[in-house]
Amino acid sequence: SPPACLRRVERLKDSGVIKGVVALLNGDVLDAGMVVLIGVVLDRSTPDSFAQFEAAAQKVYGCMEFHVVTGEFDYFMLLRTKDSQSFNRLHAEQLLYLPGVRQIRSFMGLRQVLSTTHLPI
Repeated sequence: SPPACLRRVERLKDSGVIKGVVALLNGDVLDAGMVVLIGVVLDRSTPDSFAQFEAAAQKVYGCMEFHVVTGEFDYFMLLRTKDSQSFNRLHAEQLLYLPGVRQIRSFMGLRQVLSTTHLPI
């Protein structure tokens, strides 16, 4: 019944299993159809340099995800923008000024094969 279902959803929210409820927007319709993955290497691996970079990078326009990673990069960012010209402007106006960055490598998505919110549980 609807009331029982609603109570279960509320319990899942209260327990932290459900973090929130969202609408999935169409980036193509909203002029945010280009996906760009950005690998970032910092100059120094100190807690202070990581904290300064993280505080600034979270403010990058269109940044949807931001991860500390292993391997040749320190971070990967996923952002959405309108097109390559918009990304070029964003790169020149924001990314180049992020503190403590030694290297930025950008990977523009050509075609989205899979995007899901399904967790492997």
